[in-house]
Amino acid sequence: MTVHTRPADAKKLIPGATGDWEVVIGMEVHAQVASNAKLFSGAATAFGGEPNDHVSLVDAAMPGMLPVINKACVAQAVRTGLGLKAQINLHSVFDRKNYFYPDLPQGYQISQFKYPIVGEGEVIVDLLDGESIAVGIERLHLEQDAGKSIHDLSPTQSFVDLNRSGVALMEIVSRPDLRSSEEAKAYVTKLRTILRYLGTCDGDMEKGNLRADVNVSVRRPGRPLGTRCEIKNVNSIRFIGQAIEVEARRQIEILEDGGKIDQETRLFDPGKGETRSMRSKEEAHDYRYFPDPDLLPLDLKAEFVDGLKADLPELPDEKKARFIADYGLSPYDASVLVAERETADFFEKVARGEASGRDGKAAANFIINELFGRLNKEGKDLATSPVSPEQIGAILDLIAEKTISSKIAKDLFEIIFTEGGDPRVVVEARGLKQVTDTGAIEKVVDEIIAKNPDKVAQVQAKPTMLGWFVGQAMKASGGKANPQALNDILKAKLGI
Repeated sequence: MTVHTRPADAKKLIPGATGDWEVVIGMEVHAQVASNAKLFSGAATAFGGEPNDHVSLVDAAMPGMLPVINKACVAQAVRTGLGLKAQINLHSVFDRKNYFYPDLPQGYQISQFKYPIVGEGEVIVDLLDGESIAVGIERLHLEQDAGKSIHDLSPTQSFVDLNRSGVALMEIVSRPDLRSSEEAKAYVTKLRTILRYLGTCDGDMEKGNLRADVNVSVRRPGRPLGTRCEIKNVNSIRFIGQAIEVEARRQIEILEDGGKIDQETRLFDPGKGETRSMRSKEEAHDYRYFPDPDLLPLDLKAEFVDGLKADLPELPDEKKARFIADYGLSPYDASVLVAERETADFFEKVARGEASGRDGKAAANFIINELFGRLNKEGKDLATSPVSPEQIGAILDLIAEKTISSKIAKDLFEIIFTEGGDPRVVVEARGLKQVTDTGAIEKVVDEIIAKNPDKVAQVQAKPTMLGWFVGQAMKASGGKANPQALNDILKAKLGI
């Protein structure tokens, strides 16, 4: 990997006892390919099932069984490469990566080494402070997953479950372009979003369908890269952040005490909040890679790649730019809405709706603040939302028509969330219509002024107190008074 020339950011430096340090992070993300069959066999890829239930003779490495490439997995890898704006290599080679472990029946893993299916690409990552960073993708290659060793079912024996053995993985290797745990978490979040948009990986980290090996090193700002340690198989975005913080601090303490960092593979223990050594880090030559003699080189036709490219969905970055341009959204609101494809689709159903010219900003605000807030409170997600895009659209139309006020809209939303129904019918049935009759509003205002002569004198001396009268009038009208009409009448009556 090349040393990146990105200048050190003072805000992201880690203070040590002898000065500041910069953490440098590279990621190797293993994403399970969304496919019905494994990479080189027809065995099922479904999660769960009894141990060793989804295992073919190829997966179990029975003598004479030969691998056959799954075209669907190849297509998914190419689609992912296109989504990462990466070079698609029309010629790639499958290699044997030799190592020995009980859950690897063949004694080697079929992977790709010198000639991966996808080359260099880039992911643009938006950070919470509004900054955007470009993270280089070095490569994406296809490989088999291993099985699973189980050590906690017996005090004297270990068991092996080969259900995952042979499942197709895409290993997506980034350049060491990340400089903080927050950047790393944002990168994996963005990568997961892209994969889910493409439909090439479901991104389910709880099931192990997306997991990361995190390479961490530290250095003085502006100095060459330090010795890195690889934290294996981190399976949550939160744990990725914690592992980086802990490992960076561990390395800084060793270096400041005059020690040196050994290149090794480590595991993160979230319970103890520490990383611990697994083994010294193998170099490529330790795996004795060589081309798999049972598999021909993979030669793709340009037409195959072009066909996949033409069928790509609109991806998050393009969708965000369109939301900003077409609906006038802020970059932050657009980012929130495009984070999941389902969320973006929900927003567009509301913003487009049947009513032409519906306010996109109002739709975004209502979805983010009211709907997401309420769903979060209930522990629900958009898939289980009791409120449909059509119902939210109807509430927004009622506000735009001045049939209800923004305050009544919140009450109406609560009714629809808990009881359902057509917002227009509910407004009629419950008498929630906004009072626009100036005569009725004047009557309320006159009563408040008559009862509060002291407040009248105060507001005439200090006009900013008008809010008190607005609040009283709204309370007296049950929140139904038209706010603009109420303000105009109050100012006229009070002479301010």
